[in-house]
Amino acid sequence: MDDLRLALLLNAVSPAVGGVLVRGEKGTAKSTAVRALAALMPDVDVVAGCRFSCAPGAPDPGCPDGPHEAAPGTARPARMVELPVGASEDRLVGALDIERALADGVKAFEPGLLADAHRGVLYVDEVNLLHDHLVDLLLDAAAMGASYVEREGVSVRHAARFLLVGTMNPEEGELRPQLLDRFGLTVEVAASREPEQRVEVVRRRLAYDDDPAAFAARWADEEAALRERIAAARALLPRVGLGDAALRQIAATCAAFEVDGMRADIVMARTATALAAWAGRADVREEDVRQAALLALPHRRRRNPFDAPGLDEDKLDETLERFGGDDRPDPDADPDPDPGTDPSGPDGGGGGGVPPQGQGPESGPPAEQPGPSESPAGQPEPSEPAGASSADAGAGDRSAERAAEPFRTKVLSVPGLGEGAAGRRSRARTEHGRTTGARRPRGALTKLHLAATVQAAAPHQRARGRSGPGLVVRRDDLRQTTREGREGNLVLFVVDASGSMAARRRMSSVKGAVLSLLLDAYQRRDKVGLVTFRGTGAEVALPPTSSVDAAAARLEELPTGGRTPLAAGLLKAHDVLRVERLRDPSRRPLLVVVTDGRATGARGGDALALAGRAARLHAAEGTAAVVVDCEAGPVRLGLAGNLARELGGTAVTLDELRADSIAGLVRDVRAATTGTDSTVRNRRAA
Repeated sequence: MDDLRLALLLNAVSPAVGGVLVRGEKGTAKSTAVRALAALMPDVDVVAGCRFSCAPGAPDPGCPDGPHEAAPGTARPARMVELPVGASEDRLVGALDIERALADGVKAFEPGLLADAHRGVLYVDEVNLLHDHLVDLLLDAAAMGASYVEREGVSVRHAARFLLVGTMNPEEGELRPQLLDRFGLTVEVAASREPEQRVEVVRRRLAYDDDPAAFAARWADEEAALRERIAAARALLPRVGLGDAALRQIAATCAAFEVDGMRADIVMARTATALAAWAGRADVREEDVRQAALLALPHRRRRNPFDAPGLDEDKLDETLERFGGDDRPDPDADPDPDPGTDPSGPDGGGGGGVPPQGQGPESGPPAEQPGPSESPAGQPEPSEPAGASSADAGAGDRSAERAAEPFRTKVLSVPGLGEGAAGRRSRARTEHGRTTGARRPRGALTKLHLAATVQAAAPHQRARGRSGPGLVVRRDDLRQTTREGREGNLVLFVVDASGSMAARRRMSSVKGAVLSLLLDAYQRRDKVGLVTFRGTGAEVALPPTSSVDAAAARLEELPTGGRTPLAAGLLKAHDVLRVERLRDPSRRPLLVVVTDGRATGARGGDALALAGRAARLHAAEGTAAVVVDCEAGPVRLGLAGNLARELGGTAVTLDELRADSIAGLVRDVRAATTGTDSTVRNRRAA
């Protein structure tokens, strides 16, 4: 994992690089590598007794523990503060000390994790699972270098400059684009497939388990040498020169890869400077710029959430060669490459490239390729008649069709007021959101409504013998804040992949609609699942998961053909939802059935009646449902609408699913209503 080590060490040399995001499969020691960074960080000089780690030479003038007098200060090891995924907002930013406020009548601020991480490392394991309200606070602190707390009559500001390091498994979901851009560098890690390396990993782990102290002593000299090299690189960093030629290469590279904004240029410049200092040089070379691009650009190249991070290294080399040299290049010239350029990394071959990222194609819209069921010349093969009636699941199968271009969809939500995980889809009582009132706590008190608590306790102060400045508060006086926000739901897609959906243009449109709904689910922080039915039965193509891109991948691979066992698909969805209700009872489901409403089965059976009975099972349990009507042609049977009524839900066509179509429909209805009202008023006036 040379690239992971290099990215962490560069941030130790220059914290201004902006942190590291480590992406990789489970069981690759991502967290172990990150936690090892703390032991290599240089000590930090702080003002004695300051809870906010002010520097003795330049203390924060607005420090809540200040003002600080000039003093030598004390040295302490750099902190690595871990932010748990389930942390509360108060634990992250700090809050009013309620006990002192009620007992002594004074306002006292209790610092949070952002204060602890100042001038250190803030580490978030499984950062992609972090709740949105915590992500918002992290974004604010990272952007301003300070944390602002405004609540319960307390107004506090303190410095919060930290090195943000996160680890994540992409299978469990992706990061919000705003937070993704805040990480200076990103690396992909994967377990080695070389037997000898895997043997060495197991050998070292067993040696550590047998005698941790002896194992640490074995590597003590190497760690000490690494710590000294970091200190030397930090001392050299201010003297490293970033020439105009390197700056032109950086700017040209960011422009060539069409990254958004200017943050990528700044991060690349800082990373290239740190690479030069790490190599013991006072000048930035082309290989530094190349390595900086491989670390700083892949996660900024993603055009949509389902694009894999990656960088086209051939295009990168071409850009660097084109804009290399001390003089401005002639765009029409064909400069010769520098034969003395060393393509390896500055650490003697460690981190010369980013293999997992470099292997992937450049993200963005893919080049148009013939579909899997097209001939080499691009001509479609003869289409299969719709509604193939083979009883075999594989009979009449067509290979997977590409999805049409996704679009912005209508907002589908679960009616009522839920209490599920925080998200952006349906209305819910949440820990975060707008305050709607107060109530007596049921169980442990989590969010105190201070005004309501004081109001409940105030009438009883004389009877309770109050004599000091503080209130005499009893448990019956405590009031819990009630808040309303948005929750994330479980969106379970039930997709008809039968022969009646197999027409090329039709299935491409259907996949495009489902992909659009998956994009919407990603943005609204939902869990998603995918059930498909075709042939003789149904299957769970993807169990409910937070990894929306995994659902998109399964959708792309989905073949079509065979009979239409609609009842089997609905029954399989019922089983999936039953299990999920036991696992996560607070997360409300939304069933999205994508079908034309047709149903076929064994001869002599009423397939539509069976589908109706299966639909009524969902209706009896109150499952919110939407049927996406895929029926096409001038003659429509209305079967999808009948299915929606059996489910107790609504039906929308593929055209109505588009947000712009819905907006147009609303405008038309409003215009018609306005016209009718005007006609009525004119008649009354006459």
